[in-house]
Amino acid sequence: MALLTSKALPRRTVLRGLGATLSLPLLDAMFPAGARAQARRTVHRFQTFYVPNGMAMEYWLPKEAGRDFALTPILEPLAPYRSQVTVLSGLKANWNYIHAGASGSFLTGTTRGGRTEVEIIADVSMDQILARQFARETQVASLELAMDPPNNAGACTGNLSCVYTHTLCWRSATQPLPMEHNPRAVFEKLFGDSGSTERAAREARLRQHRSILDSVADKLAQLRRELGPQDLTKVDEYTESVRDVERRIQRAEEQRDIELPEIDQPQGVPSVFEDHLALMLDLQRLALQADLTRVVSFMIGKEQSARPYPQIGVPEAHHPLSHHSNRPELVAHMSKINRYHMELFAGYLAELKATPDGDGSLLDHMTILYGAGISNSNAHSGDNLPLLLVGGGAGTLRGGQHLAHADKPPTANLLVTLMDKLGVPVERIGGSTGKLPIDTLSGV
Repeated sequence: MALLTSKALPRRTVLRGLGATLSLPLLDAMFPAGARAQARRTVHRFQTFYVPNGMAMEYWLPKEAGRDFALTPILEPLAPYRSQVTVLSGLKANWNYIHAGASGSFLTGTTRGGRTEVEIIADVSMDQILARQFARETQVASLELAMDPPNNAGACTGNLSCVYTHTLCWRSATQPLPMEHNPRAVFEKLFGDSGSTERAAREARLRQHRSILDSVADKLAQLRRELGPQDLTKVDEYTESVRDVERRIQRAEEQRDIELPEIDQPQGVPSVFEDHLALMLDLQRLALQADLTRVVSFMIGKEQSARPYPQIGVPEAHHPLSHHSNRPELVAHMSKINRYHMELFAGYLAELKATPDGDGSLLDHMTILYGAGISNSNAHSGDNLPLLLVGGGAGTLRGGQHLAHADKPPTANLLVTLMDKLGVPVERIGGSTGKLPIDTLSGV
């Protein structure tokens, strides 16, 4: 067994083999012996988990402020993670224009968007400001992911461009970023060789039935001889996780010819919502675990999503149901969708919690912004947005509380504060007017 010395393994160590490049997770051996513990603690990741079409607020908002709040029906799945959850209430959207403003201002804090189908304007989104900074340390600056295919042309809401409802992420005020929904494309962006991303190369690799990990087996074996027992365990766990994701993606591709003509879905996307979601969340976790990126934006549904949820007893399409005219029975159905999204999110948190990272877990070293850009969906309300902060924030977040802001601060103020927490301070984001106190409030 090789002994670890003060010599560090190169941070950007990759395993190269037959047409594949696999980046390793962060290992202790990548840091000089005296700096390993401190270096591992400083890795702080940010993720957005966006839910569409507003919320059944009666089932979401806790009645009590402070640390002794009761979890509401929608929030109950978060019980195991309560100490790392902060409920924020009282915040308002910066741009409240039906569905366009909901997602269009969620990370940008913009106070206005375009006024026609072809006028596209917002502001630089928080994730992209972070991406510019963190790209110095990672191979992928940021991931922009969604469960729905992009549609960045035409009008979708209020005669405005569909781009507002299909993305959260803006590289500049006039450059929205598409959200990738195909797990195969995400996998290849993260783990595939840059010279084999064309369709023909992908098909050839599928026909050969050759595992990416098998193609780098010799290099992996050589690396294993240089690592200590803790790093060996991490490499074994990581490579098996990659194999599991690869197997499921392979199965999705194998079913393509049979299912696609019937369900009219793009290649590589499983026909079952939960299967698709599991792949997308696993890929996000792997990317964060490997430190390929530290910035992920994810939409579990686009604004105006019409997805039904018969598997939980809600056959109605989501968007029409969100216009429930405040009828109690329809609001209750809406709350089932909101709770189901939370249950799926809690499952993702369990995976993050179970993934070791330095002196804790991935969840300990993440700041996750969960929420919607609309509160009462029936009125397209931009007041009192349903928002959560989840994770340990690498020691910067104080969870286990409900912070109720009475003065209706703009959500952009929260974004400015989070930038401070993530070590990338900025003076403003969009229409921010200052910083939002999120550690505690006076009198709470």
